[in-house]
Parts: sequence; C-alpha cells; structure tokens
Amino acid sequence: MKKILITGGCGFIGANFLNHFVPKMPNVTFVNVDKLTYAGNPLSVASLESRQNYHFEQVDICDSDLVVATFEKHQPDTVIHFAAESHVDRSIHGPRDFVLTNVVGTLNLLDACRTLWTDFAGKRFHHVSTDEVYGSLTDEGKFLETTPYDPSSPYSASKAGSDHLVRAWNRTYKLPVTITNCSNNYGPYQFPEKLIPIMIINILERKPLPVYGKGLNVRDWLYVTDHCDAIMTVVQNGASGETYNIGGNCERANIEVVQTICDIVSELANLDKGESRDLITYVTDRPGHDFRYAIDATKVKTELGWSPKETFETGMKKTVQWYLDNTAWIDGVRSGKYRDWMDKNYSQRGK
Repeated sequence: MKKILITGGCGFIGANFLNHFVPKMPNVTFVNVDKLTYAGNPLSVASLESRQNYHFEQVDICDSDLVVATFEKHQPDTVIHFAAESHVDRSIHGPRDFVLTNVVGTLNLLDACRTLWTDFAGKRFHHVSTDEVYGSLTDEGKFLETTPYDPSSPYSASKAGSDHLVRAWNRTYKLPVTITNCSNNYGPYQFPEKLIPIMIINILERKPLPVYGKGLNVRDWLYVTDHCDAIMTVVQNGASGETYNIGGNCERANIEVVQTICDIVSELANLDKGESRDLITYVTDRPGHDFRYAIDATKVKTELGWSPKETFETGMKKTVQWYLDNTAWIDGVRSGKYRDWMDKNYSQRGK
C-alpha cells in the first residue's frame, strides 16, 4: 500500500480518516478526491495541505472521464470509497442525486479500477457502506454480515445498490474488494444537518431541539476515529470479497442521545441542564423511519482484532468539546443553502 485514493475526503468520515492517518503514515501518499458539495468542506483538511504525502483533486465521481484521468495521473494501488450522498431526509426530498452519486459514482470507480489495474496483485478497492441497507430491527437481534438487505429509504436503497455492484465486480471480474457496513458515526467535522451537531449547536443558541416522533428509535453509535481504525484494519488485513460489520456496541434511543447531549453541553459550556432539556421539541416522524439498528461486530473483532476504544460517554464528551472549540468551522459551513434547507425541512413539523 503505497498510494491511497480517498473519495469524499472533505466529508465527515473521510476528513477524519485523512486527519487521523496522513500524519501517521508519511511513507504512504494520500490523494483526496472530492466534488466539494454542500457537505464537503476543505477547511476540515486544511492542516494537511502542506504535507508532501497529501494531494487534493476536485473531481465529481459521476464524471467517468475525470475519474479515469485522476487514476491515470496518480496511479493509486488502493481506493477507499467514502464519497456518498448520505442524509436520509435529503434522499426523501431529492432521491435522484443519491442514485447518481451512490450508484453511478461507485460504478465509475469500480470500472476505473478494473480497466486501469492491469495486475490486481497488491490492489484493493474498499467500499464504505451503512447498516441502513439491512432495514429495521425490532427490540431483538442484531445485524450480521449475512442479514438480507431490506432498505427503507432512497438513501439506503442507493447504498444497497452500490454494495451489490462492488460484490458483482469481485465475483465477475475478480477485482479485490472489501466492504464495511457501519453504524451511526459521530465526532468532529460532521455537517450540522445530522442529529448530534444539530443538537449541540441549537443548545448553545437556545433554539428548539427537533426530535422525530417520540424519540424512541434506536441507533448503535460509533465514534468516528474508531470507525477509521476499523476501515484501515480491514483494508490492510481483511480478506478480499469479504464484508465486515463495524459497530460501537452503544445502542441508545434518540431521546436518550439528545438528553445526554443536553447534559454534556450544559456541563462543558456552563449552562443550566434543565433549561437545555426544556428545548426538546417533538416533531412529526419522517416517512419510512426504521425503528432500530444494531450491529454485531463479532467478525471484525475475532478475525481482525479490532474493537472500539471510545464509549458513548467518552466519545460524546470529545465531540461536544470539539464543537465548542471550533465555532469558526461551524460558522463556515452554515451557509444560506444550509439554513434554507433546515427551514424547509423542520419549520412545518412542530406539533
């Protein structure tokens, strides 16, 4: 592994991955390929710009010619594919962009690898996916790598489609691939449309905290650098053609997550906990809202030796502190486009 091409490296997980590994691996060249959509923020990787083992290319992965040209220019031996449209609510309002980026974009990357890697020895295409492809759980059980796919939203359907393409390129063309399906990530650099940053920012600004339905939907939470370590473990040691589920073993109902954020923000920012919790506002549930996700990460733990370092409480404290310390980053991403979308999505949902 000498040159890694990262797609979506200015997004939440990609930026954390690059910030985590570029300084640690000076003998590996990292090429960050990102379209710079609303959620791709170059400020998130600004500290890497002066490093000789880091390069940035503004490329839309839906443009097959640009993808090929980028591969020919940099000659990567490893691809780690983070780039995706990833917000469920946005996929409900505008599904076409999700199919184009998540399915067609993945196809373009796979075909570039297949045609330009004349020898697959030492090569690897790693696809970063989600637990949402499995659908919804009841109160019992967890998702296994063998759980049948049952996506509920346009977002999860598009990710399911991309997963199937990756497996097909492995089986048909023998392209060396691995897939990880992860639970909900949280941590630094997350765009403020997602649950945790929305809540942190709104508490600080004493604005309502929108919670879908009764807040009883359950998610398994994974601190982002734990996820990054898992991905690198799979890329380096995972078996070609295999899928590995990555989870934090931190199941929480959404209302519990919000209450915890209220308490931690209040503690670290010297606010009244009761007043922060009073900001919680229940809004109409979204269509097709899966009840529960939970990951069984036994395979990656037993076969590859990975396990998360952070608990929900330690990871959440780190996350809140990062947002408190990086208000300039928050201001930089809260564009007019973002505010307009928030107003459109939530203004009519108050009960």
